[in-house]
Amino acid sequence: MNPILLTIILVPVVEIYLLIKIGSHIGAISTIILIFTTAVIGIYYAKYEGLNTLKSGFIQLRKNETPAYEVVSGAAIAFAALLLIIPGFATDVIGFLLIFPISRRYFFNKISKKFKPKENKKNNFIDGEFEDIEDDNDRKI
Repeated sequence: MNPILLTIILVPVVEIYLLIKIGSHIGAISTIILIFTTAVIGIYYAKYEGLNTLKSGFIQLRKNETPAYEVVSGAAIAFAALLLIIPGFATDVIGFLLIFPISRRYFFNKISKKFKPKENKKNNFIDGEFEDIEDDNDRKI
């Protein structure tokens, strides 16, 4: 099964399950207030971290360096803000983990290890010599 389709199906199921479980323990009104509170706090913190990342990116550009980490970090912060807007506790946890710089850097290090090219110890090249032989047919200018 397609992982994206599986995610689209499983995320709402997990969110509804968590909402029912947490709502039964702390009450419906408290659950709703908690969801709105995490969304508001998360959005403001995402804005703060986004501005810090933008500032860091401009510093990198001023040093004439490529702000690769800042670009990826900005995209992760935008995704985290989207997760925090979606009502639910599982998405809020993932969103907060992506917003905090320490956990965001940890995730990036784990993911970047998967995409680094593996060094091939075996040399796949052929060493040889060539000689250019001129024919009379090549000089028809």
